[in-house]
Amino acid sequence: MLLCVTASHKTASFDLLERLSRTPDDVAPTLVDMTPCVQGAVVLATCNRFEAYVEMDEPVTAAGAIGVEAVLEAVEAATGVPATELDGAYTVHSGRRVAEHLFSVASGLESVVSGEGEIAGQVRRALKSARKEGTTSPELERLFQRASQAQRKVKNVTALGRAGRSLVRLALELADSRIADWSAERVLLVGTGAYAAVTLATLRERGAVDISVYSPSGRAEIFAAKHGIRPVAEADYARTAARSSLLITCTTATEPVLGPQHLQAPVGLAAATAGGCPVSHGSQLVVDLGMPRNVDPAVAALEGVALLDLETIRLHAPLEELQATDAARTVVREAADTFHVVGARQSVTPSVIALRSHIFSLLDSEIDRARARGDEDGKVEQALRHLAGVLLHEPTTRAHELAAVGRADDFAAALATLYGLSPEQPAVSAVDPLDDAASA
Repeated sequence: MLLCVTASHKTASFDLLERLSRTPDDVAPTLVDMTPCVQGAVVLATCNRFEAYVEMDEPVTAAGAIGVEAVLEAVEAATGVPATELDGAYTVHSGRRVAEHLFSVASGLESVVSGEGEIAGQVRRALKSARKEGTTSPELERLFQRASQAQRKVKNVTALGRAGRSLVRLALELADSRIADWSAERVLLVGTGAYAAVTLATLRERGAVDISVYSPSGRAEIFAAKHGIRPVAEADYARTAARSSLLITCTTATEPVLGPQHLQAPVGLAAATAGGCPVSHGSQLVVDLGMPRNVDPAVAALEGVALLDLETIRLHAPLEELQATDAARTVVREAADTFHVVGARQSVTPSVIALRSHIFSLLDSEIDRARARGDEDGKVEQALRHLAGVLLHEPTTRAHELAAVGRADDFAAALATLYGLSPEQPAVSAVDPLDDAASA
């Protein structure tokens, strides 16, 4: 049984999501270790969602309720967020709904900015992390691999990817209100990960040329050399930050990497934003794309400094592009239906194999007896093989019909009752499409 416990920008506050995202890597191992009926777990943590995907042992009574309770306990143990504080901040999907939800998430349909592309890579990295920790399972492998395939199909056959904008692009569009000439901006990029590369490309699209990069983890020189910008050393960080007119942070650090001490002494509260625009017209604009937040909120109190963070960006996100979204959701639903049809057939396959093996074992014995009695022309063998095929056709068809409506266990029980057969689950060979260059 598949289960998803999800807290997102639609159900939880920004502060709660930030706290959940501080130590997400510990949740899945804690969950698998604490509950024997949990067969696998994958945790997806982004700036706007925290989700645990779990495979439960199907025969367990009330597996869904047990799974949700286990997730909440693991989250509390790993992040320190009490389970009681999560009340009302999460939703639960189970069974057939899990695939459709994850496929929607991977395709950007559940994002703040409908169609944003960063989430696809985050979904793939969540599975890789689970593999590294040894917490994935065959069904979760199949679920996340099909999510990547569904995302690519949405991108290729709908206009959602072209219509949707990334958080980076939306943040810079909001910044347009105070930037007259991007080429004149002194930009400091703090961070060197995947978001930093997207941010740099988007800055250059808008005409920014004076760009420096600082890395709290010491990777500034490598990133700068690769992208043709200036690296900033630790000793020069505060001086460069104070002189920059636009600062964009996008690191995975769990504590703020930019504070008032890097900019200037607070003189008074920042000027109120005019005309409802989220960005004031101070001398410095700080854009915080980090989760947890990279910038100390006290920066907003500095004279002449405007702070644009994810919470503000979320409030100014555009309405969904309805036509593109509808087309994408159709693709997602079809992909989820296919996922369940294939899964149903796979669930009954061991039982079908067990029945066929049993019948063909009996057939081989009867063919040997026929040959011993003088079946020189093979006509008896041919008749027996035809009869075996006829006898197997109806049970095999019925098995697939039962599996399609979730009754594969009925077929297995019938085999056990009639023939004493106990089908073995085959080993799963995982095909890994996650490194496909086409996956954006």
